[in-house]
Amino acid sequence: MLTTRNVVVGTIGSDVHMIGAWVLTKYLESIGFKVKFLGAVVPQEEFIAAAIETKADAILVSSMYGMGLIDCEGLRDKCDAAGLGNIVLYAGGTVVAPRELETNWDEVQRRFVAMGFNKVFPNTVMPEDVGKALKVDLGIND
Repeated sequence: MLTTRNVVVGTIGSDVHMIGAWVLTKYLESIGFKVKFLGAVVPQEEFIAAAIETKADAILVSSMYGMGLIDCEGLRDKCDAAGLGNIVLYAGGTVVAPRELETNWDEVQRRFVAMGFNKVFPNTVMPEDVGKALKVDLGIND
């Protein structure tokens, strides 16, 4: 089903790992999303500029090097300031140190939600699960 919804996907901060974001991009395209893929080492401002340019409904941020919590801090505030107050924000990957992912996932989720993210996913998430969640958060009915 075509959604005609636009999303921005990329790897935030100084992270060079982009395979997961690329796989997610290909999956989202296969279920009808229009995806602006930004690649790796993407500053917050580039995500926002791409979201404005494409009239995006969501920004999906990948981070695999364990610094996602730091790299994502302030993104919601910057989105709000740019007029993107209702945009859906997701983060996923190894967003904190692997040990913390394993032992304290509830706290990781709480911290991302407190920063204004709608959802955060661990590095074991399947693209289908992200797609389902995105459809729910965007009110897309199949």
